[in-house]
Amino acid sequence: MIGFILTGALLLFTVQALGELAVLYPVNGAFFTYTCRFLDESWYASGIDLTEDDLPDDIYRGFAMGWDYALTWLTVLPFEITAAGITISYWRDDINIGVWIVVFLSILVVVQVFGVKGYGEVEFVLGVMKIVAIVGFIIFGIVVNCGGVPSDDRGYIGSEYWRDPGAFRNGFKGWTSVFVTAAFSFGGTELVGLAAAEAADPRKSLPTATKQVFWRIATFYVISLFIVGLILPSDNPDLLGASGANTKASPFVLAIQEAGVKGLPSVFNAVITLSVLSVANSCTYGSTRTMQALAERKMGPKFLTYIDKKGRPVWCIVVQLLFGLLAFIGEAEKGSEVFTWLLSLSGLSFLFVWGSICLSHIRFRAGWKAQGHTLDELPYKASFGVVGSWCGFFLAVIALLATFYVSLFPIGSPADAENFFANYLALVVVILLYLGWKLWSRGKGGLYVPASKMDVLSGMRTFDLDPLEDAAPRKKSLANLPTRAVRAYV
Repeated sequence: MIGFILTGALLLFTVQALGELAVLYPVNGAFFTYTCRFLDESWYASGIDLTEDDLPDDIYRGFAMGWDYALTWLTVLPFEITAAGITISYWRDDINIGVWIVVFLSILVVVQVFGVKGYGEVEFVLGVMKIVAIVGFIIFGIVVNCGGVPSDDRGYIGSEYWRDPGAFRNGFKGWTSVFVTAAFSFGGTELVGLAAAEAADPRKSLPTATKQVFWRIATFYVISLFIVGLILPSDNPDLLGASGANTKASPFVLAIQEAGVKGLPSVFNAVITLSVLSVANSCTYGSTRTMQALAERKMGPKFLTYIDKKGRPVWCIVVQLLFGLLAFIGEAEKGSEVFTWLLSLSGLSFLFVWGSICLSHIRFRAGWKAQGHTLDELPYKASFGVVGSWCGFFLAVIALLATFYVSLFPIGSPADAENFFANYLALVVVILLYLGWKLWSRGKGGLYVPASKMDVLSGMRTFDLDPLEDAAPRKKSLANLPTRAVRAYV
């Protein structure tokens, strides 16, 4: 839980910084465009829209992080589709998982037909279901902990499981091993930045979306994990058997089973299945928009730039769905090992991305100030300012170092090169992408963008301040409490 709290704090700082940038620069390519614009050439990408003959040096920024992020979502899709198939086997283990992979891929294809509108509508419906399920589980967990379930002969539990078998398993290494899993769980929250270019009014929608992050982190992760830790012992044999994409060992389902409530485990397993499909839906959105933006900046194959009349990056969607076929690898004898590598690549990549967003916000503020601009000119300011971005960057570095340590010295076994690369694969990918593009572009653009030379004007959206729009928000009251509660999450 401590690992999730720290990762949640990192993400909160990150999304606030991203919100400030996305409102000011709602451009295609979003955060990787911002970060590449204010930092090193091979790490980031410019958001300037110029002709090929007028391309400035900083158009090369963004290659490493942009493609690392795209590859992350490309590889997460088969992982999530397989996980969804495994959750179905909770009810029907006589049906080959390959059948469910075909079914779920077909559903994703149908969703893509409706473009960004289809993505938004599906996420809204699934989001409401997840909210109801998590809130219901929290209430259920409190009742179980207090001994209020007749079918549960454990009676009042309190913090008993924190003492026996204990709250900290495997000591410091156990704690450091959580960061990749936590990052993987939180991954996708930064998609608010990718949606900036397609939002009708980013000045209104993006600040609201970034503020929702706090409540989502607090409710969906911190409180729910706290409840699970109270009512489910950490030495549960089914819990210890979880690995790779094996979501049959979901702690939420196991906690309900421990209470002996019939029928409810199936209900929550269905929610988990829908949640996994929600992530798969996000994969298609995150990767396709990133690949299309990279291709537009001549950092990818030209055919990926194609967008049809309804705004769908068709060939990018085709590439993403082709990657979804990797889910059939789960049928192989060593399929679980493959998914361990995929989890490492995606989870660690999110830490690189979030740290880069925080650092880009720090550099943006430095450039904004150096060129004579004031904070009053910003349509939206990050709640925690530059201090929050420094904290977020620091937490990202700590998480990467902690993961490096536990990858080098794994739990219960000596140092092993294969284990290290299986858990720290993203670092290798980022370095190869960075150095590869640096060599390809022959170091064009240098290694650092001085604050006084940053381009803080290109792609900036101007806002006409309407006094009625900027009037004080409606006062909080009991009458509008339900509406405010729903808007905090959806």
